[in-house]
Amino acid sequence: MDKHIKSPLTDEDAKSLKAGDYVYITGTIYTARDAAHLRMYEALDRNESLPIEMAHNIIYYMGPSPAREGRPIGSAGPTTASRMDKYTPRLLDLGLKGMIGKGKRSEAVREAIVRNKAVYFAAVGGAGALLSKSIIASEVVAYDDLGTEAIRRLEVENFPVIVVIDAAGNNLYETAAGKYKQD
Repeated sequence: MDKHIKSPLTDEDAKSLKAGDYVYITGTIYTARDAAHLRMYEALDRNESLPIEMAHNIIYYMGPSPAREGRPIGSAGPTTASRMDKYTPRLLDLGLKGMIGKGKRSEAVREAIVRNKAVYFAAVGGAGALLSKSIIASEVVAYDDLGTEAIRRLEVENFPVIVVIDAAGNNLYETAAGKYKQD
């Protein structure tokens, strides 16, 4: 089913999404990859504030290529989400409501998604140039020294994703594969 949602993500919207739904996100999302996640994790260990609010926000695991003239961002495809798995449960417990990446997640992440009624979305890998067309603004907001791995605030319009793990823990990668298994 196609759904249109706004970000930041409300609890009601997160709970209404089901594994397999095609979703178009409009609003503010943030980027963060491995190095930014490590820095946030270390900041939490030192009881410091994070550079972005987690509550109700969506993090896109992406590091863009340089923007061409007249564009806010270059190619903006997803990176492998499992690389952030060791940091994700803690961020979900702080209120992170959604993540966008590609690939499978650990059982610990799935449990944290269910515990916090959050959502894991997949963006299509290899479609970064197409995905960038849904990004209307981009601004580095933290860790500028990390270059493409800096945390960015993106304004998106109808950014296309698919729900992989919903708030109830249903996992599209498991259910879809099950349809094609032979007895």
